[in-house]
Amino acid sequence: MLKGIPVSAGIAIAPIVRLSQDQPIAHETAISSADVSSHQSRLAQSIELARQQLEQLRVQTEEQLGAEKAAILSAHLAFLDDPAFTGEMNSAIENQLLSASAAVSQVADQFISLFESMDDAYMRERADDIRDVSRRLIRNLSGEESSVSFPEEPFILIAVDVTPSETLQLPLSHVRGIATVKGGSTSHAAILARSLGIPAVMGVGEALFTQMESETLLILDGATGQLYPAPDEETRKRYEAKAEEEAIERVAYEAMKDLPAKTLDGHRVHLMANMAVPEEADALVASGVEGIGLFRSEFLFMDRSTLPDEEEQFQAYKRVALAFGDKPVIIRTLDVGGDKHLPALALEKEENPFLGFRAIRISLARPELFQVQLRALLRASAFGRLLIMFPMISHLEQLRAAKSILEQAKSQLREEGVAFDENIAVGMMMEIPAACLQADAFAKEVQFFSIGTNDLVQYTLAVDRMNANIADLYSYYHPAVLRLISQVIEASHRAGIWTGLCGEMAGDPVATELLLGLGLDEFSGAASVMPKVKQRIRTTTIEQAKRTASHVLTLSTTEDVVAFLNNKAE
Repeated sequence: MLKGIPVSAGIAIAPIVRLSQDQPIAHETAISSADVSSHQSRLAQSIELARQQLEQLRVQTEEQLGAEKAAILSAHLAFLDDPAFTGEMNSAIENQLLSASAAVSQVADQFISLFESMDDAYMRERADDIRDVSRRLIRNLSGEESSVSFPEEPFILIAVDVTPSETLQLPLSHVRGIATVKGGSTSHAAILARSLGIPAVMGVGEALFTQMESETLLILDGATGQLYPAPDEETRKRYEAKAEEEAIERVAYEAMKDLPAKTLDGHRVHLMANMAVPEEADALVASGVEGIGLFRSEFLFMDRSTLPDEEEQFQAYKRVALAFGDKPVIIRTLDVGGDKHLPALALEKEENPFLGFRAIRISLARPELFQVQLRALLRASAFGRLLIMFPMISHLEQLRAAKSILEQAKSQLREEGVAFDENIAVGMMMEIPAACLQADAFAKEVQFFSIGTNDLVQYTLAVDRMNANIADLYSYYHPAVLRLISQVIEASHRAGIWTGLCGEMAGDPVATELLLGLGLDEFSGAASVMPKVKQRIRTTTIEQAKRTASHVLTLSTTEDVVAFLNNKAE
């Protein structure tokens, strides 16, 4: 059995097909000064041809799969237009006397190394986009054709990595799953796999290739990240049965997709989805979620060497607003720092980045940057139901300062005659214990709270959630964390506002009844797990949930809480 990162849920059972992805070789490396102009011209032609190829693929994808999936190729087109990328290639030709293909290879390797060295998973996986673009440029320069062919029968694709353009060219009628040596859950290929409903496991390691021959039968579990090459009969039958159960579950989930998240005795809550990039919008709308509980706006900033201007941000937010119509979309303002680096801001390296200059602290220190984002958000609010949420608030003064800058942005737009939602709701993340303990005061200043359990657990328990050595200490079932969640919800209800939760806990069906009983109003998690959460909600009563929560709050250890909830979930 092999293990990787689960990125797209589902069971796949089929023979494997290997995707050959040999990097095109830059046969010619050194040139003379007399050849500089011709090689720069060849590079320009290769870039233009790549732009045409990507645009053609974008049009084909839009016709077959929709505009949102096609838009993921915009990142590739953006690299072709980025002077920090293609400009470096021209410089390498002129200053180092490298051939056009060698210059592409060298600059691409530098960018790939830069992105792969970053702590943030999303930024690391942008290296895949650079590989995709550089392969295309070198093939264009060499005249080689991309040799991607697939069988006319069911298969599971295995590869070192799968680029977005390769994913978009997969035969959907035959591909049953994807497994890769590299990659992770926030790669564009992973996002596409989820939106296309293809089970996928990434980051398996070299064993993926060394332990399997072509046409080996493989079982892939996209929910757990487990792979079983050449399974024995018992394992195969067990997963065939599991696949049948999942198929039945999907039918049941589809049947209740448009039903409300309501308990047996009529208590109504709302199920939302977390969202990283606008390209996920169509899949999320189709999944039946009631809106977006967390749109991570930082990803608009992170895949680039320059900051997005107001118009670019406005178009992205408008696109999401239009996709969801009258359904709410909560957009969190810029949340970088910690494990999320932003090259365009050139932030200093810090000893304790999770406790340092990040999120709202950066926005308040750079009001000109913050106001650009707020203006874009306000303008987009005229096209749908957007809500604004501030991250990492620890002091009441921070919240008031953020709201003041928002009011300034509103005044500017009024003077300019630009339409926006005058009643746009403003909320804040509850992810710092200090804010949770002062929830009554904060509740008087906002329209909603959203509990971010990922950071709340980290800060409450003093456990680095990225540190594998202490991973066993990190749990949202710790009694102290549960008490803080309870206090926040109670404070919000006393003030007449609502509370949502947008951490991993929201998508954990084992925690559903507990959170219901604590009074949570809104659950926001990965769209793939929300049907199970809805099923749990629709098969219990609020009175039962309250009894569960009341008992859990008397328990003193994480182990006791987990044991009690697991026993109830069986």
